[in-house]
Amino acid sequence: MTDFLQRHPDGVVLAMDEMSLYFQATLTRVWCPIGQSPIVRISPDRDHLHYYGALNLRTGQEIALSLPALSSDHTLHFLDHILTCLPTQPILLLLDRAPWHTAKDVQQFLTAHPRLDFVFFPPACPDLNPQEHVWKQARQEVSHNHTFPLFPALCKAFRAFLDHTLFSFHWLDQYIPPSFCQFVFG
Repeated sequence: MTDFLQRHPDGVVLAMDEMSLYFQATLTRVWCPIGQSPIVRISPDRDHLHYYGALNLRTGQEIALSLPALSSDHTLHFLDHILTCLPTQPILLLLDRAPWHTAKDVQQFLTAHPRLDFVFFPPACPDLNPQEHVWKQARQEVSHNHTFPLFPALCKAFRAFLDHTLFSFHWLDQYIPPSFCQFVFG
């Protein structure tokens, strides 16, 4: 990563991942007045939507896109979306080893676009991926114990949270020496 930042001081470092949002509420602990049990609406519907996300590690901004499936075709669509959102900057993409990331057509796409450089996280290390922390925070704020009566309302709230929240995650500080960060980021 330091090689990328030395070559491209104006480069963008993105951590990418996917998640599935289900209409069925996920439960978590909540505070409530003594003697009152919290009520969470449970729907028998299995409606769901998949989200692709890429967190800009320098700014905390999220690039997100909802897609109907997790596949190499949809990964290609999201990568093209990233290139459209960041039309001129060199991009270092950090991603896990999901089958749709390591598919031949995705690897060819990454190789064919010289603005895109990529690095895979080690296998079975989701906590290293900052995008996982974005999903966790979004679920805590929007979908845990939710009371949305319709799935589109939940999706709209989830997307609004992603679009209007800066996710400060000091990931770079953990893996790049402070002196180098000062040199590159000013």
